[in-house]
Amino acid sequence: MPPTTTRLTALLATAALVVTLAACDGGAGSESDASPASDAASPASAQEAPRTPSEELGLTEGWGPDRAELDRAARIVARMRLPDLAGQVIVADWSGTSAPVRMVRDLHLGGVIAFDSNVVSARQIKAVNTALTRQVRRKYPLFLGVDQEGGVVERLRRAATRFPAFMSAGAAGDPALTQQAYAASGGELRGLGFTVDFAPDADVTSGPGDPTIGSRSASSRPTTVAGQVVAAANGFSGAGVLPVIKHFPGHGSVPADSHLTLPVQTKSVKELEATDLVPFRSAVEAGLPAVMVGHLDVRAVDPRVPSSLSRKVTTGLLRDGLGFHGLVVTDSLEMTGVTKGRDAGRIAVQAMRAGADVLLMPASPALARTALVKAVRSGTLTRKRLEQSAARQIALLTHLVGAPGTPVGEARAASRALSAAAITVTDGACNGRLVEDAVHAYGDSGAVGTFATAAREAGLTVLLRRSTPPGLATAAPRPERRKHEGRKHFKARTKAWRRAEARREVRLGRWTAREDARVAAGTQIGFSGYHDAPVDGTIAVATDTPWVLGRVGAPTRIATYGDTPAAMQALVEVLLGRATAPGHLPVEVAGVSRDGC
Repeated sequence: MPPTTTRLTALLATAALVVTLAACDGGAGSESDASPASDAASPASAQEAPRTPSEELGLTEGWGPDRAELDRAARIVARMRLPDLAGQVIVADWSGTSAPVRMVRDLHLGGVIAFDSNVVSARQIKAVNTALTRQVRRKYPLFLGVDQEGGVVERLRRAATRFPAFMSAGAAGDPALTQQAYAASGGELRGLGFTVDFAPDADVTSGPGDPTIGSRSASSRPTTVAGQVVAAANGFSGAGVLPVIKHFPGHGSVPADSHLTLPVQTKSVKELEATDLVPFRSAVEAGLPAVMVGHLDVRAVDPRVPSSLSRKVTTGLLRDGLGFHGLVVTDSLEMTGVTKGRDAGRIAVQAMRAGADVLLMPASPALARTALVKAVRSGTLTRKRLEQSAARQIALLTHLVGAPGTPVGEARAASRALSAAAITVTDGACNGRLVEDAVHAYGDSGAVGTFATAAREAGLTVLLRRSTPPGLATAAPRPERRKHEGRKHFKARTKAWRRAEARREVRLGRWTAREDARVAAGTQIGFSGYHDAPVDGTIAVATDTPWVLGRVGAPTRIATYGDTPAAMQALVEVLLGRATAPGHLPVEVAGVSRDGC
């Protein structure tokens, strides 16, 4: 059963008494640093079986790896040189499109994370992951991660099937479908050589005032988010890919972006228990294996200290309060929310002392590694703390390698099924054809382009406003008086320029009128995308968060939660009356008629 608020508050108070946190370095203790209670006090204990290597590290089961996998990992890390052990807990970003074999090998990194700039194609990124796996010779898997959430966060757009935003799962409301979709996505990732996906988001969005999470959250309803997070994570795990749920203790209810600043969370512990922590509590109870801790100033727990660096949050709130024994990953340690006033070495040591297991993207992996080594040698950090973290990582990645996996090739159908189940009509008819034979699509360019392809394939005529002809698009520069030019000649040139501009304006007006008449022949469909201002029309379509639908006057309003090819195909089917829109708004939207059909 989840801890009560009273118990959680008591645990936090106890942690505060036991651990004195200085602004940076504090005491060196951690949950793994404390020596096991002596068995010598009881005669019966002398007859107990010897503790296994992972038991000596304080590692428990119930979040993925079994005891044999934990023990094997504990033996591996016990034999590592201290510098290698320090590198093992670091996962770095990298530059270019070639495999960063030398960096991983030289620093003995746990692994790397890929971003858009590292990816050219499926073949290329698979070759990168294959080279790392083969050339960095280890007796356990590398941590090869990617942020592939779907929607606005998709690093493999050029290499993998596109999926809609996670909010589509909340709109569809079918955890079984969610698990199938994310198993298919995981199977594709595993086929590309990835072992970790930093998804799904367990954040509960607070609404339009949430600038960072938005459609990355399944819903503004904590229980809905909880159910969908567990389903998506189980899908990934079943495919042999480690899901890392994020961003503990909840980024969806703060009004700032931790990439740019340190957001302040002003809720009390009791309020957090009833909202933001609900999905994380459910994840722990479901045995999910990994949690990312964000960079938040949780005033009710550890004021002005980023949660990723706070022992009171990472160990006190997550491990002791919620009972989580799995892998803790920091959010990117390059983000302003954690870097302001701190160097990479100081950040690395403080995060490990707080209870993190994986240091994600320190600004300088080499400096972070050196700082960890120095901290152990100076007694600020124990080797046992590093061994515990490295063993968790190695055991978990080894455990997931044995997962049965999901056949690659199912991802497109899964993406289509999820979008078809999520599409939501808040205003207008719930069935029947909604468009004429021709449609005029405008607004967000990415959505318009993808929609146009789907609509044409379905037999619709798509009218797109053409670019203004070059000769009419811009005015010629107004003449400037030349050196030694006579006034009369300059006036004549200026007069000629004005006549030419007047003729251009007339031609432009006629061209615009013809263009307006041409596109007016189709049903007007306005597309609003990520952070777009509302785009109105006869039909208004929101392809990211649905809040914009409350600020338009369109008689028909539709939310698709994505602008993927599959989402646009589902939209076309609804517009043509060939399919209904079964989804319901997973968030409150003021100004619409209903939450769905």
